Amino acid sequence: MSTPSPRFHVGPNSDEASQILEAIDRWLKREVEPQVMQLEHDDVWPAEMVEQMKELGLFGATISPEYGGLGLSAQLYARIVSRISETWMSLTGIFNSHLIMALLVERYGSAELKKKYLPKFASGEIRGGLALTEPNAGTDLQAIRMRAHRQGDEYVLNGTKTWISNGIRGSCFAVLTKTDSEAQPRHKGMSMFLCEKGPGFSVSRKLEKIGYKGIDSAELVMQDYRVPAGNLIGEEGRGFHQAVGGLELGRINVASRGVGIAAAALAESVKYAQQRQTFGKPICEHQAIQLKLGEMATRLEAARLLVKNAAEIYDRGERCDMEAGMAKYFATEAAFENAHEAMRIHGGYGYSKEFAVERLYRDAPLLCIGEGTNEMQRIIIAKQLVQRNKI
Repeated sequence: MSTPSPRFHVGPNSDEASQILEAIDRWLKREVEPQVMQLEHDDVWPAEMVEQMKELGLFGATISPEYGGLGLSAQLYARIVSRISETWMSLTGIFNSHLIMALLVERYGSAELKKKYLPKFASGEIRGGLALTEPNAGTDLQAIRMRAHRQGDEYVLNGTKTWISNGIRGSCFAVLTKTDSEAQPRHKGMSMFLCEKGPGFSVSRKLEKIGYKGIDSAELVMQDYRVPAGNLIGEEGRGFHQAVGGLELGRINVASRGVGIAAAALAESVKYAQQRQTFGKPICEHQAIQLKLGEMATRLEAARLLVKNAAEIYDRGERCDMEAGMAKYFATEAAFENAHEAMRIHGGYGYSKEFAVERLYRDAPLLCIGEGTNEMQRIIIAKQLVQRNKI
């Protein structure tokens, strides 16, 4: 059986990959680290950093060079996301949701749609995201209520989307709708549209969060919003499958964020445990702290390997929903547990805004919820396991 052709142009171990990672590291050290604490606490959208990310090509990271993107492998993309998340996870959300939108257009859109939008997506001239979740539909996407009906050469959309990343600053979104509310099974009546903000498309409110600051999360409302029929991504009735397909890379991204948070929590803990002394010696010499550090390091390495495995399978062009689910589930739980242990190792200082672990402790829980809850990931893993091993 032949192996499917790779879906990328820059491999994970190439010289170009090393140059990209070095450039990311220099940028994080010079531009992000000195400002992250203040921007995070003020919940300020990092306008200057967004411009720098455009220059680094991050808004075109996984878009094909044919359309002006970098064409990075999922493995390299995952490593970039992990490194940025170690410094400030919010930045990865600004380009990840955008790239999932671009992925859907590149994978399923018409030639005209690709030609019109992908170069502008790759440059960051047009930025946006994925609009799936609704007030009464999160994990159960088939329960969405947003409707789209055709009128001549246009579709008219009505409904509300919520928890949409880049909802305020973004201008273009891949929007999941119902085009046939009577279809059975339900997913056959769902379609995806590429929608630019305009008359009938508004932001109703910014959603306040305990963590994941800097990136805007918003509620979007469409009221008799008209979109050209040519902005239908693929065919009517295929929207659910397109959304699920895009979530494979999305879950690899969230898992990579988990690796970054887990790594940052460990690094901060090792550093602090060598500096802080109790009973006449550094706390890293106390067995209770050593047990915590040992568990944290092992969780991190296991999470990193699960993400690497899922990304490798994705890069081969093979189905990886089970592996992406495993990576997402384990890596995000590792982030949550490591952040919790880091706070305990820091003691009272871990509860202070002057230390990075406070931010990690607030950011980590989101990862267990976003891109499908970890409860759902375990169900997906089990179903795929049974399906692949039918007797």
